[in-house]
Amino acid sequence: MKRALLALGLSALTLSACSSGIIPKGGPATSSGSPTLARPAEDKPAKPIPSTPEATLPPPVQTGDGTNAAALGAVRGPQIGALQVDARKANLAMDSFKTSCPGLVRRNDNSGLTQGSDWIPACDAVKTWTGDAISFFAAHMDAVQVGNGKAFATGYYEPEIAGCRTPQAACTVPIYKRPADLIDVDLGQFSDDLKGKSIRSKVTGTKLVQYDDRAAIDNGALAGRGLEIAYALDPIEFFFLQIQGSGRLKLPDGGVMRIGYESQNGRVYTGIGRLMKDRGLITDGSMQGIVAYLQANPDEGRKIMQENKSYVFFRELTGAGPLGAMGYPVVGEASIAVDVKYIPLGAPVWLSLDRAEPNGIWIAQDTGGAIKGANRVDTFWGAGDRARAIAGGMAARGAALIFLPKAAVARLGL
Repeated sequence: MKRALLALGLSALTLSACSSGIIPKGGPATSSGSPTLARPAEDKPAKPIPSTPEATLPPPVQTGDGTNAAALGAVRGPQIGALQVDARKANLAMDSFKTSCPGLVRRNDNSGLTQGSDWIPACDAVKTWTGDAISFFAAHMDAVQVGNGKAFATGYYEPEIAGCRTPQAACTVPIYKRPADLIDVDLGQFSDDLKGKSIRSKVTGTKLVQYDDRAAIDNGALAGRGLEIAYALDPIEFFFLQIQGSGRLKLPDGGVMRIGYESQNGRVYTGIGRLMKDRGLITDGSMQGIVAYLQANPDEGRKIMQENKSYVFFRELTGAGPLGAMGYPVVGEASIAVDVKYIPLGAPVWLSLDRAEPNGIWIAQDTGGAIKGANRVDTFWGAGDRARAIAGGMAARGAALIFLPKAAVARLGL
């Protein structure tokens, strides 16, 4: 999905680029007979509920280069059964863990913490588990702190904006599928020094060049090629849907079309929130504050949005979703986006932060282009006004623990 920038506070607009796995045009337009802009009635961040986070453990002595969790080092955490958890959210997490199991047991874990076979006992047990969720996690896993355990969490959600399948009066902002001339290049094929690195680009004549950036695409670089899968009413709302990586289009007939991340143009993601604040254009760094400025200053706002050269291409989703990096649906208040070098995709993660809403157990099911580093997570809140309000101002700090299979913890010597 993020493929999930999926977080919407200033920190998210600066740091995130999730859904679906993102590698990381003025104001609203309406007219008689055109779709109604799907904007929440009260478009402001939710008031945070403060909480006192648990203290982190003394960090391990780092013996590696820190490029993944194993190299950064880990220490054994407290007993899972002794952790503070919300039973409802723990049950959601257990269900999402169960969903992830088919992929979890097959994955190569880039964190260096686990092997696919380590997860088999837990994945077999969850199929028929009838007890409470925290007892399940405690029976099959142990808590581990990676590095210093200091966590930073933002939030993302699935936005709903007004749109149409074919262009209408004011509904003319194109939503493009992946162009055929956008190519992925595995640089590791050319040099061992570049293994694991790739670029997206296109071929012009005999040269490999950067793909069109946001400004070029906004100005018609892809027009007339039959790439439009739908249209959005409002360019600002669509800009933020691109950041989220997936969303819903509310159609004129009352129906809903769901779209999800298909690809991205290979350009670097630039968070406009930090850019705008550094220029003194805004003092309210929430997504809602940023949107208000862009709406009030449409010409300048268009230029600012185009400074984020990253552009996302979509496909229509007809099944369950939105889908995370594992290919499974992400679930509000259960799924997080992570850096897979430090948290295995599919693993449970426990958060204790200075904001109460995200505290508890989550499942790592997604990634984001700006979700980088140990204990950095992007929490998914679902769809609707509440999800938008919470994600829009989410920036919480505290402690994080990863739940790992007992066999993996024993092999790590923790």
